[in-house]
Amino acid sequence: MTTLSLWWMALMASAIVVVVLAVLLGLVAAAARSVERHSEAIKTTGEEIAVNTAPIRTLERAGEELREIQAGLGRLEQAARRLDATIAARGRGQP
Repeated sequence: MTTLSLWWMALMASAIVVVVLAVLLGLVAAAARSVERHSEAIKTTGEEIAVNTAPIRTLERAGEELREIQAGLGRLEQAARRLDATIAARGRGQP
């Protein structure tokens, strides 16, 4: 084998390596684009879920406030019963 044929073989081997690397780089770039598209879809879906579930927290807060109102009404009812009992007791005690 002559030096020239060794150079041609090295050049062909290098060309093959460059082509293989270019194909692999193209595959990696395609995979990166696919990941980016899918991550954008996931982000969009997450935003839609957040919008759809926001009223749930509002309803939870409303429920908490309604329980507080109910407790306050219970206290008012007890006070009204005591007042009724006091008025009735005073009414019976007067001629």
